[in-house]
Amino acid sequence: MKAAFVSVLVGLLCVGTAQESVAAAENVQEGKTQSGPSIYEKIETLTGAKGALDEKEGVFKVSFPRSDLKVDSVGVKIIPAMGLTVWAAFKIVGDHAMMMGDMVLLEDQVNPVMSIALENGLQVTALHNHFFWESPRIMFMHIGGSGDPERLASAVGKVFAKIKETGGGKTERLRVMLDPVKTSLDLKKIDTILDQQGQLKDGVYKITIGRTTRMDSHEMGSAMGVNTWAAFVGSDDQAVVDGDFAMLESELQSVLRALRGAGINVVAIHNHMMEESPRIVFLHYWGIGSTTNLAKGLKAALDAQQK
Repeated sequence: MKAAFVSVLVGLLCVGTAQESVAAAENVQEGKTQSGPSIYEKIETLTGAKGALDEKEGVFKVSFPRSDLKVDSVGVKIIPAMGLTVWAAFKIVGDHAMMMGDMVLLEDQVNPVMSIALENGLQVTALHNHFFWESPRIMFMHIGGSGDPERLASAVGKVFAKIKETGGGKTERLRVMLDPVKTSLDLKKIDTILDQQGQLKDGVYKITIGRTTRMDSHEMGSAMGVNTWAAFVGSDDQAVVDGDFAMLESELQSVLRALRGAGINVVAIHNHMMEESPRIVFLHYWGIGSTTNLAKGLKAALDAQQK
């Protein structure tokens, strides 16, 4: 009789524990905690931005307008409601979250903000324009991430803070007076660092590294534009390099971190093809500095890509 009573009691306790676990899981899904602020309130605190819950999709979105920007396109005043709003959306899935967002940036803000995102474990997934002929020029940087919701929110908060810190004012840009006709690069130095050989034409030293993918069962390679390239102009002490990286999706974040670590600016991230396999992502970059430092930065990105 006593054993039967103990069995019933244990069963009731197990049922109660299971119900509590289900309830806890449901609370997490709804952004609730058993005590203290909800996860959505924490996201607002950590990001420093107000949010709203889309109950139908279970997505919590924080945002703030770039009201500090005075943007004009051919006489049309572009206001935040027309797309100048920074946002990040969080979807709680079980005990973790998925995040996607869009950062509205002046050209001078792009790379400082990108570095903050990468340093704090976020992914940078696209960089492009949304308008034509606007002044000042506005770029849009898309970010993403998954994991602990508070960690993600904290990282997004640092990105938001960098946007607010660098917004509004005009940055003094480094100006370099370089003419390709006067190029005096040590080509062997570039070849040695990059372990590649290029061609000099019209004062531009260009190195091209082909890659391949397939479209409609046909191989597409370097001649079709599937390549990584770098074009150098200037002298050993002061040079400019621009070019593309052609990458698998899995290589993008490593290449971004290497380029930004070397102080090379990322100009655009997008696709050049459709329905190719494997998918190829293209990154356009621009760097100013000594030939040695620029070449070493590119080599770091190439090595990261291979890993």
